[in-house]
Amino acid sequence: MSTTLEIVGEPTLPEVKMHLVAPNAPATARVTANELCIKGRSSSYVRHVSIDLAGTPMAGQFHAGQSFGVVPPGNDHQGRPNKVRLYSIASPTWGEDGHGQIFATTPKRLISEEMITKPGETQAHPQLILGACSNYLCDLKPGDTVQVTGPSGKRFLLPTDPSKHDYLFLATGTGIAPFRGMLQELLAGPPAGSPWQKSWSRCGSRIELLMGAPYNTDLLYDQEIQDMAKAHTNFKYHPVISRERRADGGKGEYVHQYLERQLDTFKDMLQNPRTLIYVCGLAGMQIGLFRLLAAKGLAANYLTIDETIRDIPAEKWTEEEIKRRVRHTHRCMIEVY
Repeated sequence: MSTTLEIVGEPTLPEVKMHLVAPNAPATARVTANELCIKGRSSSYVRHVSIDLAGTPMAGQFHAGQSFGVVPPGNDHQGRPNKVRLYSIASPTWGEDGHGQIFATTPKRLISEEMITKPGETQAHPQLILGACSNYLCDLKPGDTVQVTGPSGKRFLLPTDPSKHDYLFLATGTGIAPFRGMLQELLAGPPAGSPWQKSWSRCGSRIELLMGAPYNTDLLYDQEIQDMAKAHTNFKYHPVISRERRADGGKGEYVHQYLERQLDTFKDMLQNPRTLIYVCGLAGMQIGLFRLLAAKGLAANYLTIDETIRDIPAEKWTEEEIKRRVRHTHRCMIEVY
């Protein structure tokens, strides 16, 4: 069983609107921009797609960190109508335009192979599967319409008073999307003429972003984030590359491995009651982080560990044990897939 403890430094999150547009009655929005957000030659194709919500119930009602749904046209490979897919909003609360009318997301083209048994057949055969929604989004042109739902999510949010906390952001791949919006909200601020401008103030808290990718060319919004790090001394950007050698000649590594190798840099931050951890991306990053926090005696206030595994060395925890026996607190926000 787990013991309920008072969590030091627990954040106060804003009240947000959710499910203003339901999947069974999606709203019609319009694409305003569609461009690649990778750099150089990459094995992945990820695009920055901006969507105009003007005239829908979602306009001006979303927050950085929330998600929204897209209902792609057509049917799936079994002949059923395509279901809604969720995507992270990659914009601050005031959107791309400063008025909350336009937000962006980062769909990645998906190509896979599945064994499919067709009606009337008994044997499965390999079939090429193209992501019904991500590829659809990537193909849209400015002016095209898209059916949207949402917004969704009430936990993966910045606190109501950002200056009360420090931030450790951990991302892989398209998991960078919500952090782009959060960084703009914490550091860059709304443009001139935005109704959010009067109430906004720049956050001077410590902000660290660890961004994982297979290759340097797979880093999303890399130049934009580098520019923010150069402009704001309280923000540090740590690209973590898994399939290339490090600058010091060492092997590539994953985000949790980088965090462990650089623990002297981050230990005081993790022990500070001001710190919030946000994790978005592949589920393996969460597993590695939980093991690391527990093994290094840093889990207090971030994790609640069931007593049935408390005496087992954290590095020996199985993924199933972590899923069932370890819970993250409100100081550790998780969005993984």
